[in-house]
Amino acid sequence: MLGSARYALARSSTLKQRAFGRFYAAQKSCLSSLVFVETKGSGFDEGALNAITAARRISGPVVAVVAGSEADAAAKAIAKIEGVAKVVVAKDAAYDHALPETTAALLKALQEKEGATHVFAPHTAAGKNVMPRLAALLDSQQISDVISVESEDTFMRPVYAGNAIATVQSSDPIRVVTVRTTAFPAATASASASAAEEAAPAVDTQPLSKWLKADMAKSDRPDLATAKRVVSGGRAVKSAEGFQIIYDLADKLGAGVGASRAAVDAGYCDNSLQVGQTGRIVAPELYIGIGISGAIQHLAGMKDSKVIVAINKDADAPIFQIADYGLVGDLFTIVPELIEKI
Repeated sequence: MLGSARYALARSSTLKQRAFGRFYAAQKSCLSSLVFVETKGSGFDEGALNAITAARRISGPVVAVVAGSEADAAAKAIAKIEGVAKVVVAKDAAYDHALPETTAALLKALQEKEGATHVFAPHTAAGKNVMPRLAALLDSQQISDVISVESEDTFMRPVYAGNAIATVQSSDPIRVVTVRTTAFPAATASASASAAEEAAPAVDTQPLSKWLKADMAKSDRPDLATAKRVVSGGRAVKSAEGFQIIYDLADKLGAGVGASRAAVDAGYCDNSLQVGQTGRIVAPELYIGIGISGAIQHLAGMKDSKVIVAINKDADAPIFQIADYGLVGDLFTIVPELIEKI
C-alpha cells in the first residue's frame, strides 16, 4: 500500500513537471517583439539596429515599425536587416519627428494587433520621449537603458551613474524596454534577408503637441554617437576660443567632438556635444579626454570606450584611474605637439 502511494505521488509529480514544461514551451513560442525605428527624412536612426540585436535575444519574431512621411525608403533598408521578420510601415506625416502622442498610439495599436510581448527602442532622445507614454498606455513599467537581455523577463541596467548594475525582473505581460546602443552590436544587412512589408493600421492621430522647428548644430565632423574616435574637452580649455584646440585635434584624427558638462555649462561649446550621464553615451574605439578631471557623471558616458587617453595637468585627476594612457601636463603645450606630429 505504501509503495503504491509513493508511486502515485511520483507519477503525479512527473505529470506536473511535464505539464509545466509544456506550458513554458507554449509561453516561449508566443514571444514576439516590436522595435521602434525612428525615421530621419528618408533615412533612420541607426540606434534601431542595436535595438534589433537586443530584441533578437528574446525568442520569437522581430517586427520593425517604421513611421513617417518618407518611411518607404527606411522600411526597405530595415527589411534587409538580418533577424527582422516583418516591417510595418506607417507612411504618414503625422509620425514625422516622433511626437510621443502619435507615435505611442501607433505602437500601442500595433502591439495589440501583433500580440507582441516586448516593445524595444534605442535609449535615444526619441526613445526616451515615446516609450514612457507607451508604457503608461499599456499599464506596464518601463525598463530603461538596458545593457543586457538575460531572458524574456530579466534585464540588466546600470544605476548610480554606472557604479552598480541592477538585475530587473519584470512580471508585466508586456515589457517596454529601451536599450543602451553601445551595449549591443548593430544588426547587419544580409543578402538572404528580405522581411515582408505591410501597411500599418489606421490610428487616430490628433496630437496634443505641435512640432515647430529644430535648432541643430551642423557639423561636417562624424556624429558623436557613432564616431569611432572622439576628442572631448573640459573646463580646463578656459574659453570658447580655447575649445578650438579640441576641434583642431578632432579634425586631424577624423574624430567626433565631445565635451564635459562643465565645458557646456560655461558656454565653451554647444550642449549637443555633452558626454555623460545627462548627455550622450559613447563607446568609441578611441576616446581622448583633454582637460577633463573625470567627474562620475562624465565617466558614466564614456567609460566603455575601447581605448581611453587622458590629458590633464593634475596627476590625481579621477579620469586617470580608468585611462589606458595618460599625459600629465599643460594641454596647451601637449595638444599642439600632438597635432603637429599626426
